Amino acid sequence: MTDTWLIVGLGNPGSEYSNNRHNVGQMVLDELASRMGGKFKAHKARAQVVEGRLGIGGPRVVLAKPMSYMNVSGGPVAALSKFFDIAPDHVIAVHDEIDIPFNTIKLKIGGGEGGHNGLRDISKALATKDYLRVRVGVGRPPGRMETADFVLRDFATAEKKELPFLLDEAADAVELLMNEGLLAAQQKHHAART
Repeated sequence: MTDTWLIVGLGNPGSEYSNNRHNVGQMVLDELASRMGGKFKAHKARAQVVEGRLGIGGPRVVLAKPMSYMNVSGGPVAALSKFFDIAPDHVIAVHDEIDIPFNTIKLKIGGGEGGHNGLRDISKALATKDYLRVRVGVGRPPGRMETADFVLRDFATAEKKELPFLLDEAADAVELLMNEGLLAAQQKHHAART
């Protein structure tokens, strides 16, 4: 196994979904690709990828946006993991999380998927839940709105003003996670907002 990291931004393909809450993971990957000076290119594993290093002397990474729909993200993730010889403990899934407030980042390894079908499919395809997750809070649906309707909507106007800062912080969390480990990243980002 290599020391390369596979960072997967979850979302749905197509411009009609690109600004949805459900695609916040892919938005974070755009920020990471910008930091690397890289452009996404098609890969045979049904994903768009950028390969390179994050920072001077930083870790080698493969940024990946599956080109499948969210609920079937596992196939591309497993194929990329195999292609680049990356173990599950070096896979980071960046995804939307309704169970934490908007503008909040939480990190964990393993555990449940909290009803997130994209994560459930990745766990099944990798045959383990023991991969890292960077959970980007999008908040809960208002009133009686269905969760699916909520996550497939764009961010509200007020949220859009804060979104660049949230994406920047999530990208920082990914870098810290790789460079200093889960505990250091949790201590910094979980304590950031009280």
